[in-house]
Amino acid sequence: MSDSNANATAPPIAARPRVLLVEDDLRLGQMVEDYLNEAGWTVRRATTLAQSLSELDGSHQGPGFDAAILDLMLPDGDGLDLCRRLRGGGDDLPVLVLSARGDPLDRVIGLELGADDYLPKPFEPRELLARLRAIVRRRQGLPGATPLLRFGRLEIDPQARQARIDGEARSLTGYQFDLLLALARHPGRVLSREFLLDAVKSSGAQDVYDRSVDVHISRIRAVLEDDPRHPRRILTLRGAGYVFARSQDGG
Repeated sequence: MSDSNANATAPPIAARPRVLLVEDDLRLGQMVEDYLNEAGWTVRRATTLAQSLSELDGSHQGPGFDAAILDLMLPDGDGLDLCRRLRGGGDDLPVLVLSARGDPLDRVIGLELGADDYLPKPFEPRELLARLRAIVRRRQGLPGATPLLRFGRLEIDPQARQARIDGEARSLTGYQFDLLLALARHPGRVLSREFLLDAVKSSGAQDVYDRSVDVHISRIRAVLEDDPRHPRRILTLRGAGYVFARSQDGG
């Protein structure tokens, strides 16, 4: 797993981003930890769901985590259980899911539960590092003041990277917020999946297969629409793409 490209000058320990690595394969976990340490990250490891929850609880009393890497298959549960608990509690911690399971349904379920990205095993360490950096960059957002976008009861704050309904923040992953922002910046226009993928990739996203857009749009609707089965904010134009409604009466 070691790679000379990871040996760029590492930042001081105090400035290092912190990642929670949840992986029960001790050998793989150690290799990933060594690689990320060389790349300038501080890694905390957990091998069970219970240990990962303990690490997250402890982070509330000290330095928090900047991201989490979750293995799906754990001795006492599923990594997606942790993702579900994070998102259910309103925590937007960037999450990268790792799995040896090759079923595309696992990827879809992970995205629906709020994972920011998904990487199948085996993987190249450089790709893991690139994806990890990308999901953290999306959470941090871009510098510089950006005006609020308002559409009736919906307010989108690019600077804070929040979507609010009636002033109440709604929980979206970094990937989902980038998709929403791309749509909201082109109200009334039909945007293809390809356009949206290009727009989100320009912000550092690594999730590049087109059906992932559908999964994330569904999740955005579940969070922002009054009735996700009959959306008023993000509309589907079959065979063409999605439209962010200029007028959102009733929504």
